[in-house]
Amino acid sequence: MADFNYEDLGLKDYKECWDYQETIHAAVVNDKLTGKKSSDINRFLLVEHPHVYTLGKSGDEHNLLINADFLKKIDAVYYKINRGGDITYHGPGQLVGYPIIDLENYKIGVKDYIFRMEQAIIRTIAEYGLEGALKDGATGVWLDSTIPAKSRKICAIGVRISRYVSMHGFALNVNTDMRYFNYINPCGFITYGVTSIEKELGRKVDMQEVKEIIKSKFNEIY
Repeated sequence: MADFNYEDLGLKDYKECWDYQETIHAAVVNDKLTGKKSSDINRFLLVEHPHVYTLGKSGDEHNLLINADFLKKIDAVYYKINRGGDITYHGPGQLVGYPIIDLENYKIGVKDYIFRMEQAIIRTIAEYGLEGALKDGATGVWLDSTIPAKSRKICAIGVRISRYVSMHGFALNVNTDMRYFNYINPCGFITYGVTSIEKELGRKVDMQEVKEIIKSKFNEIY
């Protein structure tokens, strides 16, 4: 299978990017159902978003801890969306990845797809000396995942799979403004913290460098 066709969207409005994903996803599904060989079958969008909170289809609205007026005050917006998972935050300095791929091409199911995504992130942050791991009962990538008092999430994952074609994906905190997580119960958790590469290292890291590492790690795993 060929490497992913990566597309760097820079900083892009969440709703515009969501609509763009839907358009690509529909084209891939249509090509699949009509037996065409789609050139878009391995699309992978990389993007940063302006401040936005998104709530998954099974999420609890009470995990957004602020009202509409306060959202405006902090220059953020809020969307209910069609991925799995609960509430999360996206913003500048956070690398968001949206693979739009046909899982049947890789003969994998949803659980394996998410596991591969988590492993790619674990390998990425290892390049910065950070030891990521999985956490029982939770998706995403964590630091100190087995120590409840210290567990903190560095990467959230929420996906939607239709006709075995994926959309949505991961959100890796790189140089993220962590104050925005104070206004939600991230992914529905109230007992665990969140972190970023910058917070762990005590310095900003180059976003373009992180993107290149992410690409290489996903290519390795697939």
